[in-house]
Amino acid sequence: MTKASWSKALFALMLVLLLALAACNGGSEESEGSGSEGSGEGSGSEKSEDGLYSIDDFSTEKTNEGEAIEGGELNYGIVTDTAFEGTLNYNFYSGAPDAEIIAWFDEPLLSWDENYIYTNDGAATYKTSDDGRVFTFTIGDNVNWHDGEPVTAEDWAFAHEVIGDPEYPGVRYGEDFTNIEGMEEYHNGEADSISGIEVVDEKTLKITYKKATPSLLTGSIWAYALPKHIFKDIPVADMIDSPEVRENPIGMGPFKVESIVPGESVTMVKNEDYYKGEPKLDKVTVKVINPSTVVQALETGEVDTVDSFPVDQYPDNADMSNVEFLGTTDKAYTYIGFKLGTWDKEAKEVKPDDSKKMADVNLRKAMWHAVDNNAVGEKFYNGLRWNATTLIPPSHPEFHDTENPGLEYDPEKANQILDDAGYEDVNDDGFRETPDGEELVINFASMSGGDTAEPLANYYIQSWETVGLNVQLLDGRLQEFNTFYDRVGQNGDDDPEVDIYQGAWTVGNDISPDGLYGRDALFNFSRYASEENDKFIEEGLSEESFDIEHRKEVYNEWQQFMVEEVPVFPTLYRSVLVPVNNRVQNYSIALDWAPRYHEISVNSEEAQTAE
Repeated sequence: MTKASWSKALFALMLVLLLALAACNGGSEESEGSGSEGSGEGSGSEKSEDGLYSIDDFSTEKTNEGEAIEGGELNYGIVTDTAFEGTLNYNFYSGAPDAEIIAWFDEPLLSWDENYIYTNDGAATYKTSDDGRVFTFTIGDNVNWHDGEPVTAEDWAFAHEVIGDPEYPGVRYGEDFTNIEGMEEYHNGEADSISGIEVVDEKTLKITYKKATPSLLTGSIWAYALPKHIFKDIPVADMIDSPEVRENPIGMGPFKVESIVPGESVTMVKNEDYYKGEPKLDKVTVKVINPSTVVQALETGEVDTVDSFPVDQYPDNADMSNVEFLGTTDKAYTYIGFKLGTWDKEAKEVKPDDSKKMADVNLRKAMWHAVDNNAVGEKFYNGLRWNATTLIPPSHPEFHDTENPGLEYDPEKANQILDDAGYEDVNDDGFRETPDGEELVINFASMSGGDTAEPLANYYIQSWETVGLNVQLLDGRLQEFNTFYDRVGQNGDDDPEVDIYQGAWTVGNDISPDGLYGRDALFNFSRYASEENDKFIEEGLSEESFDIEHRKEVYNEWQQFMVEEVPVFPTLYRSVLVPVNNRVQNYSIALDWAPRYHEISVNSEEAQTAE
């Protein structure tokens, strides 16, 4: 690709994404404006006549009230019914609660805009070669680790070396890394260094990729450094459990870790030397808040805000007087996954197994047809979650196929599919046996958390029972967060007792499905792989896919392909609701918000309490 064509492709990508987002947000300016002008007392969405809410009626920007004081402390809640794991480094973490904590004290070297495209406004800038394969990164001179040492090109290269090491214990290694020249040879022990990574000088790093892909502009560059002066003497296999990750984590972000109560809270103080300027707050405490007590924690001012408010609790608390509710469409969906294989630890790829209980696509299709997710969204979430149709959510309007209905609720069709496939009740116990006449009991893993977790799992079980399928909760109970992900395979160990599971994914800025459904993706918990899927993923990352229309066509076809194959099926798209105490200023949940934690301030020492 010539320099001119590369520049043209980049411009076209930015333009189309901008227009797509503008079209998606059309008509929302008025509602966002009214949210900004509100009093902050329970600001949010008005319930419609049918008792439902719309995420389109919420603002993403907090209203500022009064004048900010100097300093102050913010209390931030992570809503979960389990302890956070405590893997507090971007290069090693796997759970969302840990990511929420890390974001306060560390950050990527590259920033992005509201269209998910990398910019040159962050801690590092970048330039590309004529063919779009070589990226040259320059880290700012004033970007330092919390111990005062500069963040260097060596640190950035070191992060790649650790993740590419054959002893690396984390979950990051995949196609984003194997696309770097020499990475696979290094990973396989055939080379002592990564030929495609060059440290030019203290602040300049050059990375050569095997192929130019549109994903390089929107998320597949690993933008997180690892302080080599701290980790260089720690064996790679031991890094994830080291005190440098678990007890004394370090970053380059606006706040510095002061103390940790394992699994419960992390207290941070401001980083006065933060490269974007001294933070306005003196201190931030991030703590775990149980979903059952989150309302009380907000009303009493125990926390000023939380990562995400349980939307099923919103109707009863929409008028909470001491907070303003912000909201947006989440980059996420919940889904039902079918176990179709295992993870090959040696090959580091999915190993499909046709003998698996859920291997029959007819059984999987019938289970999708049997559930009414429109009803789930309305009954459990008052419209703040809604029926999902494909595996690319509407948070990415340029690629979400609005014309694809997925497999619609149709229990009669589900029954017919099962009948035709030979699943019959041969012993008159009310449940279907396999086509071979053997008992069919499907073990369902679902997570605990919040008031809706158990009734929602029971709803799905009852829906499948209606079409004659005997689905039972794994171990007869809901699974705690960390246990759930261990059993579905986040460490590469797939529990053979799990047949199906209910999970959720937050998708990345880049919409390529490779990281969740690729053959070499550890997060591909269904363990599905096929040559057809490989081709779709490859084509979506091809040079031809710099043409946005071509990439949209590829991903529309992939969305339909996954509807037909059903290794998983999406259940609900999600909104994010974030209540923010009235004393808090300069708070936002907009897409490009993450780099701006240093701007948050408060107008009083104590949080407001509910009337």
